[in-house]
Amino acid sequence: MKNNVLKTNLGKRFLAGLIDYSIIFTFFYVFVYSFGQPNDEGGYTVNGILALVPVLFWFAFTVLLEVFFDATLGNSIMGLRPKSLIKNNGELSFSQSLKRHLLDPIDMFLFGLIGIITIKNTDRNQRLGDIWAKTIVTENTACEENSH
Repeated sequence: MKNNVLKTNLGKRFLAGLIDYSIIFTFFYVFVYSFGQPNDEGGYTVNGILALVPVLFWFAFTVLLEVFFDATLGNSIMGLRPKSLIKNNGELSFSQSLKRHLLDPIDMFLFGLIGIITIKNTDRNQRLGDIWAKTIVTENTACEENSH
């Protein structure tokens, strides 16, 4: 039986992911076309140490923002916050945030279909990354308090 106490926030979560990954992909494309070299296939390639820059940007923009500021930019804009299910204060650990985001490619596959299916069919409205990390996504309590 589905736990109706927790809201799915499906639309907000979709928009939050869209905001975050639009920024990440924009950075990636601008970086590759600015610092890459033309390749034989008509695109651009970044080699060597510079190839780590997009990965480091993704890591800082998702994992580090979540650990130090309690939410990614997209979640913050949408008034959402991931919370730990294993810590009393609900703060995410570094490893929980990393686990959540390592599964983003699977959760967001086919425009988020996998994430949508798991959110709608789990008792705590979790995506695969949330299940692995033992986290949930809720309305940010600071946003809720300010809206009353």
